Amino acid sequence: MIYNSPQFLFGGIPLSVKRTSAEKRHAQSEVRRLRNKAVKSRVHTSAKKYIAAVQKKDQTLALDLLRALQSELDNALRKNVLKRNSVSRKKSRMYKLYNVTFAAPASAN
Repeated sequence: MIYNSPQFLFGGIPLSVKRTSAEKRHAQSEVRRLRNKAVKSRVHTSAKKYIAAVQKKDQTLALDLLRALQSELDNALRKNVLKRNSVSRKKSRMYKLYNVTFAAPASAN
């Protein structure tokens, strides 16, 4: 038999050649990296939209975007993309920004 014939090749690779565990782990890590990158990108985009709304002093939009950002952060935490303390820190800073920006002015007595 001739092993270079098309029936024994798959994309130029002989069908009998097995994939090493290192190649498989590399492929898995690449898939996970891209998935994690997408989750982080959604978090960053939500944060940028929220900060822009706060800078415009739009309280209702900012509150809606803050809730959406909190949801994205919790989602990233649930998927183990971000760690618990970093999610907690980011949420705390965003809530602090909201409270400082939209706090009711203290009435002078």
